[in-house]
Amino acid sequence: MTIDLRTWLDLAVDEKRLRPVDRAFARFLATLDGDADFRVLAAAAIVSKELGDGHICVDVDALEAQDAGLTDALAWLGSSRLVAGPEGDPAAPLVLDDGLLYLRRFWRDEVGVAEAILSRLDVQPTPDELGTELNRLFPTEEGSLDWQKVACAIAAQGAFAVITGGPGTGKTTTVVRLLGLLQTLAHRRGEPRLRIRLAAPTGKAAARLNASIAGQIERLDVDPLVKQAIPAEVTTLHRLLGSRPDSRVFRHDRDNPLHLDVLVIDEASMIDLEMMAATLDALPREARLILLGDKDQLSSVEAGAVLGDLCARAEAGHYNETTRAWLETVCDVDVGPWSESASARPLDQRVVMLRRSRRFGERSGIGALANAIRAGDVAAVAQSMRDAADDLALRSPTAEGIATLAIEGRDGAPGYLAYFDWIEKARPVADAAPDAFEAWGAGALKAYARFQLLCASRHGDAGVPAQNERIAKGLAARGLVDLDREWYEGRPVMVTRNDYAIGLMNGDVGVTLWVPDGQGGMALRVAFAVLDEHGRERVRFVVPSRLAAVETVYAMTVHKSQGSEFEHTALALPTEPSAVLTRELLYTGVTRAKTHFTLLATPDIVAYAIARKTKRASGLLRRLL
Repeated sequence: MTIDLRTWLDLAVDEKRLRPVDRAFARFLATLDGDADFRVLAAAAIVSKELGDGHICVDVDALEAQDAGLTDALAWLGSSRLVAGPEGDPAAPLVLDDGLLYLRRFWRDEVGVAEAILSRLDVQPTPDELGTELNRLFPTEEGSLDWQKVACAIAAQGAFAVITGGPGTGKTTTVVRLLGLLQTLAHRRGEPRLRIRLAAPTGKAAARLNASIAGQIERLDVDPLVKQAIPAEVTTLHRLLGSRPDSRVFRHDRDNPLHLDVLVIDEASMIDLEMMAATLDALPREARLILLGDKDQLSSVEAGAVLGDLCARAEAGHYNETTRAWLETVCDVDVGPWSESASARPLDQRVVMLRRSRRFGERSGIGALANAIRAGDVAAVAQSMRDAADDLALRSPTAEGIATLAIEGRDGAPGYLAYFDWIEKARPVADAAPDAFEAWGAGALKAYARFQLLCASRHGDAGVPAQNERIAKGLAARGLVDLDREWYEGRPVMVTRNDYAIGLMNGDVGVTLWVPDGQGGMALRVAFAVLDEHGRERVRFVVPSRLAAVETVYAMTVHKSQGSEFEHTALALPTEPSAVLTRELLYTGVTRAKTHFTLLATPDIVAYAIARKTKRASGLLRRLL
């Protein structure tokens, strides 16, 4: 390894342009090829760094912007033993494909995902009863185009569909009716009922989907036998695939595929490329895959933006004439304004965007704010904040003000005082039955979830640890908690690492309560909402000493909040520009709120975030079009 490489890598790490792990990766590659070109090793370090920022690959043209003499990159990359083309040496750690440079594992995942999706884009014959069933499930709404009906029709026509839309647009309603439709058609044809599985990336998202689906099945206008064939149980993707502790390999794969006919995955924006590749690898070839999610939310924590790539053209539709005519025949709807045969691609015919929110009414400040942010309209965002509807408030992001809001709430919107008050008032008598304490635990979790303070990141004075400390001290000053003890009643905690031994996953939230210890006394236990083997939510009490990786969670990052909703959500942004401030982060924070939202930020920081739209480098979309 040359001194030039050492110097460049060390300088890049010192200047925060690379991470230590990127430097280590380049040095490792140098041990594989002692004659490696300095520029190849520098490029490898850059690819590693970009991967850490969520990018699957690096555009070779972008390498020339680095200060390492990385010009004429295609020539020296193509001549290196460390780099191979798509059909080249399968042992080469880097892959150069159509001007994009990848680490091999992520190139393989991207190719696998693209091939699996493309193989499912063929349209299937339309059952004769489809139109009749659609009209029954979706009565015509005068003067409006029912995108839920369109989504249901398109998803019923093939083996792959993506349904995207913002909060309240009816993604769950649509999929419940779709499952009723599919089971009805199978029942009418005398076929066995379909094996359907429902999944989500996290336990929180799974529990939320589970709660919303159960009631909708009962209201569904289908045969009782069909209702019984629609599952209400939702599992996590890790549990569905059969995760193994300390391993990236799942029990289910192409050699041991999942036993199902239909797989529905909610909150698909949270799925990274590697997880999507594993899911598709385990999916039987004849199975139907339906993805639900909001394309405008934050992408996955890990590398990739699969849903974003799949929905990149969803806004304009791009339906071809065949799809338009078929929808008019089957659904009695006209998607003409969203049709463009010249630019239409097969993937476009499998993607539907729901465009009407039923959660936020015309006078909803939250709805107007979310739409303005999604559109990148700074003026409209400012107008929404000035109008300050009852459900919306803008506050100064002072440290004291944030803590006070989190504790006391505002104008009828709850803070954590309401949570502590509920715990005390709803407490069962000491000799109450175990069921009473389990119900109390479930109620405490719901009371805690009425309010949540969200932060852009963990770092700095506006980060999660600093906010948690200030709120805890404010609660202690009011006599509600005892900070001299690590564990106290009311302490909310978040699991920070998967713990397969006790069945808790990274991101699970629990609340600490005094409950009977089974020996005639009382003990502190942490109540978690977990899903049993049937997908039903129940409360599990865990001894605090068994929780090896948890942290207090009066505040959490916006990323950690995905898959959750809160009656009152407050979003605290830093007062200085930061790389984490993006339009997607702001939109995701706003849309966690159900009835009240408080933005703790300065107008200039809000404008800064809206102007920065996330774009993750990937070759997935070009492979699919």
